[in-house]
Parts: sequence; structure tokens; C-alpha cells
Amino acid sequence: MASTRTPQSPTRRSRSSARIDVESSINSGQVFLWERDGDIWRGIDGAHAITVDASRAPPRVSSHAGRAPDIFRQGDDIGAILRDISRDAAVASAVARLRGMRLMRQDAFQCLITFIASANSNIPRIRGTLRRLCGRYGERAGGAGWEARLFPSPRRLARAGPAGLAACGLGYRAPYVRRAAAMVDSGRLDLRALSGAPWAAAMGGLLGVPGVGCKVADCVMLFSLERLDAFPLDRWMARILAASGGAALARRMAGLTPRRYAEVHGEVVGRYGPHAGYAQQFLFKAGRDDARGAWAVNP
Repeated sequence: MASTRTPQSPTRRSRSSARIDVESSINSGQVFLWERDGDIWRGIDGAHAITVDASRAPPRVSSHAGRAPDIFRQGDDIGAILRDISRDAAVASAVARLRGMRLMRQDAFQCLITFIASANSNIPRIRGTLRRLCGRYGERAGGAGWEARLFPSPRRLARAGPAGLAACGLGYRAPYVRRAAAMVDSGRLDLRALSGAPWAAAMGGLLGVPGVGCKVADCVMLFSLERLDAFPLDRWMARILAASGGAALARRMAGLTPRRYAEVHGEVVGRYGPHAGYAQQFLFKAGRDDARGAWAVNP
């Protein structure tokens, strides 16, 4: 089956030469299948085993499969985006602290399964589960000094037995993963078609997937479906917003139904603008860093 990576949006204009902080980007709750060896980072993104040399500026990104995807979104006009979201004082402060952090563009299927698997879990457990999924169902990919396992294809996970998925540590999420994979494999869920679709349409399409709620759908939209106005909302963001001048908005996040979630999302975009997803990631990373070790809790 062809890769489910979504194409880069044609609205991205200039390639940024601004510094990219690889460590901050990877360790910000966006991705989980990465490991570090000095200045070298290795990670799995769908059908790509990726190596990043962080000693270079910009970082050198390579893939065992040939041309590497633009995982750090270097095609975005990052200068204009950071200026736009810094209209908000709390975001401006977070940007100043984390200027080199970037949103990471991900393979859409891997992103979907990742955030289904992340529900009610913690960072070490999520990483362990995803690594076991790759080890059990992913194809081997050779690399210089690194034998990787790619992320499993939709078909492999759709045909996986319950016992095998359970052995990966998915727990109650195992049937959700299997059914989501089956939807992608059969074409009932076309992730490419959702790329860049209006927020409400993409949200509606994703909410039809077992194990996907509004927050998971927003994560998938932001990190893999080119919706830079997606703004994942959860208890952590409620705390962060409450502490950064958005107390009224945070109070509206209690007991979010899909309808209320959409209403709050509209307010968020009104507050932070069309690149609200970038604002969310800076606020989230800064807030979690301030929580001193709270990365052991589900993002």
C-alpha cells in the first residue's frame, strides 16, 4: 500500500534558515519513536527510517528510502508564523524560550495509531508499545550502523491477531488500533483526502474512527494533516491556558462534548490566529517543562 504521508501544503512559501532545535522538537510530546546517539538522532516515520545530524545547521535529514520527508517543516515561513502567534504575551514568552522548536510533520497513519495508543498512558509506556508494534509487525530497514523496524502498514495491523496486539502492550486500545487500521486499509478512511480539509470536516471524519476523540483528532490534524489551526485540548492545556491569561477559556474546557470542543476551538483560533497549532505547541512544551518532570504523564 502506498505511504499515507500527506503532501506538503502549497501555501507554505519560504524555506526557513532559522535555527532548528532538534532535541526540543523531538522531546515535546509530538513523536515517540526516536533515539539519540550524541548529535545523531534516529527515528521512524512511516516507511522511512530517518537519521538526523543535529550538528549541522540546518540539521541534515536523511532516509534509508531515498529523499527524506520535510519532518521539521522547513518549508514553512517560520519567521512570519512566530511573529503572528507572538501577538499573545504568553506565547511570545514561550517562543523566546524555545525559539528553535518546530512542529514535526508526520506520516498520517503512524500519527493516527500513535495517538490512539497514547490514550490514558504515559511517555515510557507509549514508546515501549510503539517499539513493540514495530518490532513485531514492521518491515526491516537497513541503515549505517542501525537496523530499524519501520512502522507497520495498515494491512499488517488490520490483520494482526488480538494476542499479538495485546503482547505489544496496547491493552484495551488493541481493538481500536486494529479497527482503525482496517478502515485505512479498506479505504473507508482516506487520510490523504482529509489533508488540508476544513477543520470541521477533518474532525468529523476522524471522530468516526474507533478510539479517536476530539483531542486525538486534533493531534492527528496538527501533526500530519496540515491543519495548522488545530489545537489539541486536554486537562494540561486547560491548566496552561488558565496560567497564561486564558482562565475564562480554560473554564469552558470542563466536560467537553464534541459540540463544545468545536466552540472552544473557534475561540482559540480567534485568540491565537490561523497558526494556533504552533501557539499550542509552544505553550504546551513550556508548560510541561515548568512542571518539572511531568513528562512521565500522558501528553
